[in-house]
Amino acid sequence: MKKILVILIVLKFAFVNGQIKDTPPLKLDNYILVKEGDTLTINLDEVSILPKHKFKSVVDMRYYHWFKTKVFKAYPYAKLASERLDTLNARISRMKTRRKKRRYVRIAQRYLEGEFTDQLKKMTKTEGRILIKLIHRQTGKTVFKNIKELRSGWKAFWYNTTANLFKLSLKSEYHPESINEDYLIEDVLQRAFIEEQLIRQKTKLDFDFPKIASIKKGEINVEEYKKMFAKQKKRRKKKKKKS
Repeated sequence: MKKILVILIVLKFAFVNGQIKDTPPLKLDNYILVKEGDTLTINLDEVSILPKHKFKSVVDMRYYHWFKTKVFKAYPYAKLASERLDTLNARISRMKTRRKKRRYVRIAQRYLEGEFTDQLKKMTKTEGRILIKLIHRQTGKTVFKNIKELRSGWKAFWYNTTANLFKLSLKSEYHPESINEDYLIEDVLQRAFIEEQLIRQKTKLDFDFPKIASIKKGEINVEEYKKMFAKQKKRRKKKKKKS
């Protein structure tokens, strides 16, 4: 119970209350792209240990920076959740009675809800999906597995079903070596760590990102997000025709 407390609080507000829609990256200057006359300049310093990015077009570049803002928003919550779990576990391990442990967990729950709630309500589906993956990155276990081990299989099923209503799965794992979205997340994180834009927190998973990045050769694939917004555009057109 002590381990799942933070995760349940995070997910409760990220998926049930936080239903802000994702919006496409229409304005270049919102995503670190700066207009200078008729040319476009990327305000992103490349680092020596990672290959230089290779974009197919300016549009792809724009989508990458749109995705970067999503990772930047989700990462601090996964990092904070991991830190709070470590603190909670350390304090509970020193308590001798179950009564004291339960009392402390209730106090911690009220504190954590106040700490997470307001911001997580503002998350979009993309940010919620990234958060699920980052919790796996930081804890070494999927959200579903944590719930199943510490509560029950039924409880895990219920939470997973709820998340699926919003096209999110609590069983999602983090595999930057094989899943394109996870590779993009890790690419954003590693460059942000090097440039000191985000505070590094060691992952509990085992992967060699510099090696993965060298295989990718800096190529950035954002097709899934372009398709996602294309589908949204079609749905909006259909609704307008019906009305």
